[in-house]
Amino acid sequence: MFPFALRRFLCLHNNSDLASPLSIESFPRFDGEIKVYHSAVSIFYAPSDLCGAGGMKREIIRSSPCFQGHPRRDTVFVVLDESKPGMPGMEIGRVLFFFSFSYRRKDFSCALINWLVHDNKPDEDTGMWPVQLECDHKGVPNVEVVEVDSIARAAHLLPVYGSARVPDDFNHYEALDSFQSFFVNCFVDHHAHEFLTS
Repeated sequence: MFPFALRRFLCLHNNSDLASPLSIESFPRFDGEIKVYHSAVSIFYAPSDLCGAGGMKREIIRSSPCFQGHPRRDTVFVVLDESKPGMPGMEIGRVLFFFSFSYRRKDFSCALINWLVHDNKPDEDTGMWPVQLECDHKGVPNVEVVEVDSIARAAHLLPVYGSARVPDDFNHYEALDSFQSFFVNCFVDHHAHEFLTS
């Protein structure tokens, strides 16, 4: 899946006005070196958060096969349309890994993500946006390469538990793989609330 996603990214980067290509034959080949990273730092302006110096906030986004004894794949806000404020201009991505490479004398810093797509409006009861893992027609999660610059900040998701009881021995780090739907938590901090409700 990664080679296909990378070649698709390069095709769309070379032809930004092109509609999404379907044929792998139209994708450019890439045989260069790729460097993989397990974390990235997001720095953003959050004037309502009094903890930051001058309103600046810094957070580490992790995607590691082993972090404190278990896998960790953080979720992030990916900005798709800057003209639309809040969630309408974004989707949620689950970072599978960060990587960098050079192509045609240009350096790229990217992330391979799974999409968690949101509904058209927030949930009426909670005020939070529901998201679901996007899958293909075979039920396999879709993957896509995005540039790190399109990631706004980390996203905190709350599982939609339903009516079934969660087992006593359930591990928190299995939540993203165990539940089908989530709420985007706009109450995790001041900036998240402003970010999603503006």
